[in-house]
Amino acid sequence: MKILHTGDWHLGKRLQEFNRIDEQQMVMQEIIKIADREQVNAVLVAGDLFDTYNPVTEAIELFYQTLFRLSDYGRRAVVAIAGNHDSAERIEAPHPLAANCGIILYGHPDTEIAPFELDSGLKVIRTAPGFIELALPGINDPLRLLLTPYANEITFKKFLGKDHPQDQLRKLLTQQWKSLSDKYCDDHGVNLMMAHLYFASKSVPGPEESDDEKSILFQGGAQAIFTEDLPETIQYAALGHLHRRQEIPAPIPVVYCGSPLSYSFSEADQKKSVEIIELVPGQPAIQKTVNIRKGRKLTRQRFEDLEGAVAWLTDHPDTFVELTLVTDNYLGAKDKQRLHKVHQGIVSIIPELATTDQPQRIQDSIDLSQDLKSLFVEYFKYKKGQHPNPALLDILDEIIHN
Repeated sequence: MKILHTGDWHLGKRLQEFNRIDEQQMVMQEIIKIADREQVNAVLVAGDLFDTYNPVTEAIELFYQTLFRLSDYGRRAVVAIAGNHDSAERIEAPHPLAANCGIILYGHPDTEIAPFELDSGLKVIRTAPGFIELALPGINDPLRLLLTPYANEITFKKFLGKDHPQDQLRKLLTQQWKSLSDKYCDDHGVNLMMAHLYFASKSVPGPEESDDEKSILFQGGAQAIFTEDLPETIQYAALGHLHRRQEIPAPIPVVYCGSPLSYSFSEADQKKSVEIIELVPGQPAIQKTVNIRKGRKLTRQRFEDLEGAVAWLTDHPDTFVELTLVTDNYLGAKDKQRLHKVHQGIVSIIPELATTDQPQRIQDSIDLSQDLKSLFVEYFKYKKGQHPNPALLDILDEIIHN
């Protein structure tokens, strides 16, 4: 069977003042086309489906439209779990209706999905808290899934039914997975895990989180889980939370598929993708990474002069840019207007003041007999190493005389 692994959609997320719902629509359409082209039998969406607990209407509509089209009228299983940006209750609420289309929405770690069967042949065979087994249309072997949506320490303790110190939670969770694996997973079916957690290997440094992604390793959050503790029957671990595609060292593929769009400049110039996995019972997974081509790229650019910046911006209109410009003076309003006129995707302009090779002399005392404007000029030169530009002095004059 073929599985498509995606996640961290963050539908509704903005880039400062820029609304990105149109880009997200294009990316969702591209993922649907990949699923159809690759003829996948199931789609796994590994959490952070929305960007907030209360997403905007456009994001909600796009989410349900995408899942419905991915399900191909119930001929393809779609399983989505909640991430740390999602409301578990909101994710699960429409499940009874979604199940009629072969869509399973899983919000809490202790949820147990009621068995169902569709005319297409898609069927939930066995269930338990944290587990489902599916029969897929046209596939002889069942698909077994260990499911762990994001939850904090309190929720996990409630799910596991034990009140242990934080350093024991990892052990309890891995024991739960092993118990489910021993009971339901063998070489007569395909066995996967999908989780929205922070996984790491004991032998190497942990994977990187993007700057604007709230760490789930905070007080009250979930601990890191070691890949060495995964059940031996699992053939592939489909993970969500990290926005850059990363594979954690382990005997099996343990993969963060990454977000389908770059959402912060810590992800600048990253390639975005989904994973296609081919699986047969008892055999290693065969992986393929398929790049996402839609959506505007995020990039950081630095220029020594205004004209060079204007030329580059003119040649690269379909980007979001964090622009650093080296200047002898602070940028005036006219220069900023010119830059924004030639490019509609400038997120921020960072002036980098050109520095002099001569060290600045630190005065032992200040001549307080000078007028206010002269004092400001001396202070500015002391702090910034250059004379303030005329526009800034004009503002100061207006303040002084009004």
